[in-house]
Amino acid sequence: MKVIDHINQAKDTLVSFEVLPPLKGKTINSLYHHLDPLMEFKPPFINVTYHRSESIFKKKTDGTFEKVEIRKRPGTVGICAAIMNHYQVDAVPHLICGGFTKRETEDALIDLSFLGIDNVLVLRGDAQKNESTFEPEVNGNRYAIDLLKQVKNMNNGIYLEEDIRDGFRTNFCTAVAGYPEKHFEAPNLESDLKYLKAKVDEGAEYVVTQMFFDNAKYFEFVDKCRANGINVPIIPGLKPIYNKKQLTVIPSIFHVDIPSELLNEMNKAKSDQDCEKIGEEWLIYQSKELKKAGVPVLHYYTLGKPKIIYNAVKEVF
Repeated sequence: MKVIDHINQAKDTLVSFEVLPPLKGKTINSLYHHLDPLMEFKPPFINVTYHRSESIFKKKTDGTFEKVEIRKRPGTVGICAAIMNHYQVDAVPHLICGGFTKRETEDALIDLSFLGIDNVLVLRGDAQKNESTFEPEVNGNRYAIDLLKQVKNMNNGIYLEEDIRDGFRTNFCTAVAGYPEKHFEAPNLESDLKYLKAKVDEGAEYVVTQMFFDNAKYFEFVDKCRANGINVPIIPGLKPIYNKKQLTVIPSIFHVDIPSELLNEMNKAKSDQDCEKIGEEWLIYQSKELKKAGVPVLHYYTLGKPKIIYNAVKEVF
């Protein structure tokens, strides 16, 4: 079932979760262990992230170096299929531009369609760690809107091979990312909203936001989206802070602000347990306010501390 249909048919705010594929060498049981308690809340869909491969240089016996591509978390397509089979819920794989040619993307979309996975979150993805700016693969998609157009072409039966006439029409529901505090590469929020509007005009059916810790930023973002003609559902993405290190790491990596009240409370904490409790209480506060405002879905990034997510959702729902 399409995510947009879940949203349109819901009579109240839904809850969804986002997970990482297991590291290479781990079994899928680690993911089931992570998700099992959260399934109590009957999420209609679960997002599965994708992280591009990393380039490393290995020294050879002759003293030269060989460039090797390593993918630490493979198997997103298989994991989505496993989640759907194991839990009988819809899975939403993340599709990224980085690390893939258009033909590889087309093949992945065909596999997803064959497996009955009809939801995708379309992202550009990050630059490689050794690159200062994002660079697409040769014959790859440069921007999320390019990837979105490729998905929509396949929904219309248009494939890369020109000799395919009247090809099978896939049936993907497409989502894109939104940034209440703007994408870090955008010169300003107005510019960022222009690109988001272009993706919605191209057919994106809903938006999932980057994490934020100040609900006012989400509400302001939604208001500005509506003023710019972006009228699709906008799902808030939520993540707990559970240690002091995150107070600097999260703003540095994700380019989001930490509210002064939360920062001050975390700095007063005497232990990791105190930090976790403060983070949980803040997440509950955010969730209750957003649910009261009638947001379509509360989407939780469960990476790291599913127990905190469980306690918060239990309190809210």
